[in-house]
Amino acid sequence: MDAARITSEQRGDTSFSGILSSAFAKMLTNPSYRVVVLALGAPVTIFIYLVYLLRKSKGTYYTLLQETRAQLLQDRLLDRLREESRQQLIHKYNFFGQKVSQGELERHTEKLAKARFREAVEEEMSRQLQISQKQKLTFTTTAQSLIEQRLFLTLSFVPGLLMYIIILLYSNPYLKYIFERFVMSVFVIFGVSVLVFSILYVSPMNPAANILGETATKEQIANFNHVYGLDQPYLVQLWNSIKGIATFDLGKSFAGNEQVTETIARKFPITLTLTLISLLLAIIIAIPVGIISATRRNSLWDYSFMFIALIGLSIPSFWQGLIFILNFSIKLHWLPATFNPQNWLSIIMPTIVLGTSLTAAVARMTRSSMLEVISEDYMITAKAKGLGRRQVLMKHAIRNAIIPIITVIGLQFGGMLGGSAVTEKVFNISGLGSYIIDKQFIPDIPSIMGGVVYTAITISLVNVIIDVLYAFFDPRIRTKMKQY
Repeated sequence: MDAARITSEQRGDTSFSGILSSAFAKMLTNPSYRVVVLALGAPVTIFIYLVYLLRKSKGTYYTLLQETRAQLLQDRLLDRLREESRQQLIHKYNFFGQKVSQGELERHTEKLAKARFREAVEEEMSRQLQISQKQKLTFTTTAQSLIEQRLFLTLSFVPGLLMYIIILLYSNPYLKYIFERFVMSVFVIFGVSVLVFSILYVSPMNPAANILGETATKEQIANFNHVYGLDQPYLVQLWNSIKGIATFDLGKSFAGNEQVTETIARKFPITLTLTLISLLLAIIIAIPVGIISATRRNSLWDYSFMFIALIGLSIPSFWQGLIFILNFSIKLHWLPATFNPQNWLSIIMPTIVLGTSLTAAVARMTRSSMLEVISEDYMITAKAKGLGRRQVLMKHAIRNAIIPIITVIGLQFGGMLGGSAVTEKVFNISGLGSYIIDKQFIPDIPSIMGGVVYTAITISLVNVIIDVLYAFFDPRIRTKMKQY
């Protein structure tokens, strides 16, 4: 462990500058964070490095280093190391049957001897510093000493603002945990953008020919491609698409000549609302059902609930939607067959159809996870202490069984949001899913890119929330967060 880091932690400095100093030292031990923090605070980093070089050349550390080096040279350590290295290299070459010239042998000998001499100097320096209870002068210790000075912190705060923000995030384990998840999500979204665009780019379908029709001339097709930038190289088109996603400006769609971002902003809330309502209803129904099945294992309730859950997993959503329309709309006239934002009854059937598979999956996972937890030794101990059945279930069983349940909910939410297109088509819902399906046969690249990527952004944000819930429910994750 770095000596500066140990000293900072032993000091127990809880001031703002002390927290920054300690966090900065820890970040420099992490290769990824080291590159980021030094790059974001480049002006401050350069100044600290210049101070470090100045102290190294004129400070007591440099004087001690020169004295140690001179003493070891006076003791003829380098000559002894040179002779030892020469003998070792001769034995090595003889053992492997290698033939080298005298000049090459001397060069290798000198290189090996000097490397060993530097190691010996470092070891002697560390021993003397330990005896005199002094710190080893490094870039890290120089940075810590400067950051802990209020004047330097004040003057460097503006040029190093981004660096200090990252350091503050790193100093708090919870903020660091969330920040890292957001950064991972950014890379995922970027990967999705590149993948989707590449698939559309190599697609054999020709947007210009599909939109303009078979009677379109070559001049009309060429003009269409020029207007929408389809005649530009792959990297240029990819960059324009990613830039448009980041700035929420994807231009106009190929078909309909409508602003893609405005259209998605109008259609996405419907899909998201439908998914969230289905998710909420699924959680409300599935978790109690799973708990009842687990606590009454092999009972009539257990068999009935799991049989219904199996059916829910097996039924295709489009078939279930058609059956609902046939019975509740056409025969019984209870519910509208198509979605109407002005009639709240029209969302009941789409919600049930979309949430059926999620309800079944969560119920089965809840039962499985609860059964695993109930058989643990600590549950038996809790019962032996005299805790009531309700207390044991609520305080111990459910809390420990919730992690895999949260995982399934997060995964299923992504599937629901991406798979809502089928339900939207069946119930004539003008949402994002049906919008992407309508555009993919052209293919309308801006529209598909916007729909898929913004859906991926939503799923990534939900995954971040899931990761935060992990830390909230599982103390083991909170412990690991504080260790790193």
